[in-house]
Amino acid sequence: MDQFFTEQRPDPVSSDQESHNTRRIFVDMLQTLLLSAAIFLALNFISARIRIESVSMQPTLYENDFVLVNRLAYKMGQPGRGDVIVFHYPPNPEQEPYIKRVIGLPGDTVEVRDGLVFVNGNLIREPYIKNAPAYSGVWQVPQDSLFVLGDNRNNSSDSHAWGFVPLQNVIGTAEFVYLPPAHWQVLNPSQALAAEPQP
Repeated sequence: MDQFFTEQRPDPVSSDQESHNTRRIFVDMLQTLLLSAAIFLALNFISARIRIESVSMQPTLYENDFVLVNRLAYKMGQPGRGDVIVFHYPPNPEQEPYIKRVIGLPGDTVEVRDGLVFVNGNLIREPYIKNAPAYSGVWQVPQDSLFVLGDNRNNSSDSHAWGFVPLQNVIGTAEFVYLPPAHWQVLNPSQALAAEPQP
């Protein structure tokens, strides 16, 4: 007995269904866009990204390194000795941010002599520096400020040249070098900065 099969054709999509699908796609795209914008704003609130444009922090940081900055690091506290911080340049805050290492905290006395750095009379160990400082001086750090130096001591515009960094100028702490891949590193405060009492 012959059997006949009738081809089943899909029901045509109604204009209402097409309109609903279009609206759904639009809503999904809008939600994705808003979520992306929220994530972008959140990341920019808690972090910043900067490119190193000088040799002042060599050998820790090199020109064209890209660094991730934690903006929230000091919301509940203050920088510590050895922190690598990003801040607005005190003589001209409109310039591109600076990046240096914290040497002196509020109330500290910093002295540089004979190529060595002393904090409150104690020598600090600094294996991270490029060369010993060729300058000398004594600085009393104000209560609301920091004393910062570049790791490339003789090729750095820093506190020994223009003075102190007000705490209110600090943007955050440099946390991580993420580009180029060959320079990846976490920028933890240097424990080598520990002061050694002098006899």
